[in-house]
Amino acid sequence: MINEKLLMTPGPTMIPPRVLEITRRQIIHHRTAEYERSFAELCDNLKTVFCTKNTVMTFASSGTGVMEAAVVNLFSPGDKVLAVSVGAFGDRFIEIAGAYGLNVQPLLFEWGKPTDPGVIQDILDKDTEHAIKGVLITHNETSTGVTNDIKAIAAFIKKTDRLLVVDAVSSLGALELRMDDWGLDAVVTCSQKALMNAPGLGFAALSDKGWAARERSTLPKYYWDLKKYRDGIAGVSENPPFTPAITLTLAQNEALKIMLEEGLDNIYSRHKRFSAAARAGTAALGLALFPDQRDSSHVITAVKPPEGVDIGGVIKNMNVNYDVVAVGGQKSLRGKLLRIGHCGYVGRFDMLRAFAALESALMDAGYKFETGASLAAVQKSLTD
Repeated sequence: MINEKLLMTPGPTMIPPRVLEITRRQIIHHRTAEYERSFAELCDNLKTVFCTKNTVMTFASSGTGVMEAAVVNLFSPGDKVLAVSVGAFGDRFIEIAGAYGLNVQPLLFEWGKPTDPGVIQDILDKDTEHAIKGVLITHNETSTGVTNDIKAIAAFIKKTDRLLVVDAVSSLGALELRMDDWGLDAVVTCSQKALMNAPGLGFAALSDKGWAARERSTLPKYYWDLKKYRDGIAGVSENPPFTPAITLTLAQNEALKIMLEEGLDNIYSRHKRFSAAARAGTAALGLALFPDQRDSSHVITAVKPPEGVDIGGVIKNMNVNYDVVAVGGQKSLRGKLLRIGHCGYVGRFDMLRAFAALESALMDAGYKFETGASLAAVQKSLTD
């Protein structure tokens, strides 16, 4: 029997049936009234999810693509930026900025620890000549299961002329992020995580300060030029400027409708409940979190493997024999982590199925624990 795999990963994530239904339909042309209506609705819904009054641009792109778009639209060659990293995706922002000739000042924190906002503020306070033009940072670092306090960081950056550029690829639509209220200058994300769609779309929004920086920027840009996309949405030029990922765009609009029906605050609360349940389940198995509990992400739970257990084999067994897909660690953490995602289209029975598969795979690996302990803990956490 072939069973559908349950993706309990940081992305891609499971897709709601209503969204899958859109993807099976015959494609339409993007220069038609039907597409224009759906795309206009998508743009409005994206503003709601981003919590911004400004235009949100849609690209046929991965999340990495819109990270690159943020860099090339906001800066010029030689500009100094403070690039903050607490894991693999923070490192990626450093690499992108370096590839475009920016003067990158890396600020690296130990993997498994969040950013210390006070350290950032101290660096910026000492930069009295404002040589640092912007701060690049990841909101939620899925490689380590840690979330950064973007609201606290924005509180002091927004009072300056510096730009705060936020990779919200794994957080937007799952964790509270209020672009305008917090004073974020660029926010980027993508379709295959909390936005409950297949991979292939990237989204980017700029603040008014960000758009002013776009006018000053001299880095080369063509496909990534945010102004082309904004002008198209505003009706100033052709919309979209290039052939879009038509089916994915229509599906994304349906996914956002589902999200707005649930309500953003309810979505944030659901992710908190599921992360608490995941922590309860892992604790019941005698497993420890990789980060401190207070810093642990509500999107993904990063767990240290039991002593003497090949966690890579456990993860493979969960997939092959129990039809649940979790993931391991990345880069220096390869073979040292189990990461259980609970992002986007996830329900309580998905959580129970995931921990049933984890228990089975751990038993197969010879790890000793009370059978059913994690299921009881997850169930109790979700019903309390």
